[in-house]
Amino acid sequence: MSFVEYGDFIQDGDVAIVYLSHNSMMPVKVQQGAQTQTRYGVIRHSTDLIGHRYGSKVTCSKGGWVHVLHPTPELWTVSLPHRTQILYTTDIATITMMLELKPGSIVCESGTGSGSLSHAILRTIAPTGHLHTVEFHQQRAEKVAEEFKEHRVDHLVTVRNQDVCKDGFGVTGVADAVFLDIPSPWEAVGHAKAAMKKQGGRVCSFSPCIEQVQRTCEALADQGFEEISTLEVLLRVHDVRTVSLPLPDFGPEPSAQTQPETREETPPTSAPNHAAITMKTTTPPREMAGHTGYLTFATKPRT
Repeated sequence: MSFVEYGDFIQDGDVAIVYLSHNSMMPVKVQQGAQTQTRYGVIRHSTDLIGHRYGSKVTCSKGGWVHVLHPTPELWTVSLPHRTQILYTTDIATITMMLELKPGSIVCESGTGSGSLSHAILRTIAPTGHLHTVEFHQQRAEKVAEEFKEHRVDHLVTVRNQDVCKDGFGVTGVADAVFLDIPSPWEAVGHAKAAMKKQGGRVCSFSPCIEQVQRTCEALADQGFEEISTLEVLLRVHDVRTVSLPLPDFGPEPSAQTQPETREETPPTSAPNHAAITMKTTTPPREMAGHTGYLTFATKPRT
């Protein structure tokens, strides 16, 4: 099992995702003789998991069932233990695209946090790329390093516990892209530029407040970055429902043409009852999750 390579069968030591429902999943470290409690009953690792194919339907002790899935960055994002606020797939997909990441890319990231974006970056840059990630908090840095090893992607990443605003990323002139998710990204713009390769490169800063964006844009401009732009990704989910709509009344149908002198007067009749039509449609929710953060992108000029 690896987060960047697919395996067919569940093995001892794997991290598997137990799928309970669309909104409920949990990561499980598969171990010989271990058990996992779910609301549907107990899953016994030795008999229910090890040796079975990923995607299998597993019946629990109470008669309910779950699916056991191979881990992916997307599944990890919705099931990981939160040590910090994390980025979700909607923003992650935009970041990956706008930073132009691909297999073999060298990326610098700060801060690492819970590792949600880190896993997506690693899957994108594998098998020959490398991620240099910096985390200010020592315990979080140690924990995410353990997770990278457990998920068998540690050969693709270097974790550093330091202050990126003071000490930088620990590398110079190698990065194809830099990502900043820190309280004062403008203080790290100079270090980001130093870490990037001489011939171009892209930088992204994630900030929840527009004041942070303003200061970051000023710092990027002062450092000579070009194509500075800020965007906000908003996800609007529409509900699909069945509705019944009345057909509009366009008046009586035109009668056959008759000569005026032969037309007979007919007494008025009551308007007919018009039929309704049933159809599927979508409606936006009355309330929706809005702002997550601003994504500011810029390009280092080719020198």
